[in-house]
Amino acid sequence: MTTLISIGTLAKRSGVKASALRFYESKDLISSVRSSGQTRQFPREVLRRVAFIRVAQNVGLSLEEISAALASLPQQRTPTPEDWAQLSQSWRPMLQARIDALCALQTLLDSCIGCGCLSLQKCSLYNADDQARHLGSGPRFLMGDSAADLVLKE
Repeated sequence: MTTLISIGTLAKRSGVKASALRFYESKDLISSVRSSGQTRQFPREVLRRVAFIRVAQNVGLSLEEISAALASLPQQRTPTPEDWAQLSQSWRPMLQARIDALCALQTLLDSCIGCGCLSLQKCSLYNADDQARHLGSGPRFLMGDSAADLVLKE
């Protein structure tokens, strides 16, 4: 027999507010059953599922990515340590791409310290004479374009 706990107990034990738990439930990340008094009751193993969600969020995954990971588990079960190892391995390339993007952004910001222009149109270092306009709208160099792309576009 599955032990059921109230939403208040789940909130207290997981450190997640009841409103967030209701939101997770609305997104089908967790599920409850209703008691005869129509209050939410959660299987005790939902504690591990909530822990999984919180850790995945702390890693930087979106709720959509977390939902897809949980949906990949048989019968919506709570992730096991083996599941976590497999899922976290599959996330490594995405996380590395995010790390690389942040490092590139940090390098760009470091090279502009002291300039003070705060304008990608006027910046003589990164966008002399607003040449990046040929690449499209938006902050082209921050989006990954380079000066070499300008030569190809012209």
